[in-house]
Formats: sequence, structure tokens, C-alpha cells
Amino acid sequence: MPYRNRLPVAATCLALLFAGAGLPAAAFAAPLKKADAAKPAKPAEEPLAFSEAAVQVAEWAVASGDNRGLPFAVIDKSSAQVLVFSSDGRLKGAAPVLLGSAVGDHSAPGVGELELASIPPEARTTPAGRFLAGWGPATGGKTVFWVDYDTAVSLHPVAETNREEKREQRLASPGPDDNRITYGCINVSAKFYRKVVRPTFKGTYGVVYVLPDTMPLKRAIPGFKPQRKAEGLLSLTTAAAD
Repeated sequence: MPYRNRLPVAATCLALLFAGAGLPAAAFAAPLKKADAAKPAKPAEEPLAFSEAAVQVAEWAVASGDNRGLPFAVIDKSSAQVLVFSSDGRLKGAAPVLLGSAVGDHSAPGVGELELASIPPEARTTPAGRFLAGWGPATGGKTVFWVDYDTAVSLHPVAETNREEKREQRLASPGPDDNRITYGCINVSAKFYRKVVRPTFKGTYGVVYVLPDTMPLKRAIPGFKPQRKAEGLLSLTTAAAD
């Protein structure tokens, strides 16, 4: 989790931009189709299987126009995966993620103002919800993709600042059981960040849907309505996604 740069950030302007971009649903592409998935580079490799909830949120975002004509991402905490989509609902890539070490769907009050070492273990959550994300400054002169600036949660490449945490190995391991290790930020591999995240959200904002740990999905993402029962869930090989 990169610490927030204390330079003023127009968080209110972001909210106004999101609210003011009310385009009609007809302006958006049809719900996702299996054919929209990127072609796997190495079909022999084990595919990533996406949860029904993740697919349904993505389809609803496009069908309802909730993504407001912006590229978007769905982060499924239960499977520790991120799915990245273009503004018209084409799947650009998917990959494993690292998440906050604590289970929970809310951020503790004032957590965004704390130094990392000062964040108590129980407050190291990745909040659930629907966020308008955008590029902004962080410490060290870096620019990161802020999912929620107020709570200092960003989507950024994994950094091995503490080798004992073995973050890269956790990303590469099968299954989500060891993917809870961050202070709340969402980590992806450097390759996925470079090849998928940066080009998809370059020069624009994006909508990020973070699925909850325990909160009801409809409460975490207001307005969400399942489009259908997701059958034959999309799949993408690890090689193609990462």
C-alpha cells in the first residue's frame, strides 16, 4: 500500500464527474459473451475459472450502464482475482491478486492517514464496494491507480519490500488461501500491471467493483441486479491473463 501523497487531491471532483456522466444504457455494449475473452496464448495451461458473482457484476455493469462508459475492473476477494474490462465490456485480462490481510468489507476510520506500520492487523482490510478510481500521486514521486484515495487503497504492482512475506510466490501459488497479506491495497504482478492495467486505464478514470467478504453483494454494490444465472463461466489461461 503506497502511502498517500499529502498534496491536495480533488476527490470531490471525481465524485462529481462520476455522477455527471449519466449516459443512457443504450449507449453501452450488450452483456458479456464468452467470445469476448482474450484468446489463450498457451491452451495447455490451467485456466482461471471466474466466479458466478464476478461474471454477473461485470455483465450488469455493462448492461445497466453503471460503468458510465469507462473501463472497469471486478475484484473478487473470495477467489483473489481481478478481471479487467474495456468500456464496452470486453475482457482485457484477468489475474490473481493479493489483498488486505484482514477479512472485512469496511475501512477503519482514519486508516488512510496512518503510516503502514501503524495500521493495526484488524484494520488491514480491502474495502468492498463500487469505486471511481483514477491516477494520482503517492510518496516517492510515484503515480498509482487509486481505487479509494480517502482510505489509501490502490491497485499497484507487487513489491518485495519484505522478502519474508513472499508476495510474488503467493501470487503464483494455486488457490486464494495465501493471498491475504497486504495492508489493504490490491497487488498484481508487474507484468499484468504493465500489459493490462496501465493500457486499459491510460489517460482515464475507471470503475472498480470490489466484491465483499461477508456483506451481501447488493448492499456492497448499490443497484446491482443479477442479469441471469451465469452458466459456462468465462475462463482465461494464466499465460494470457498474466
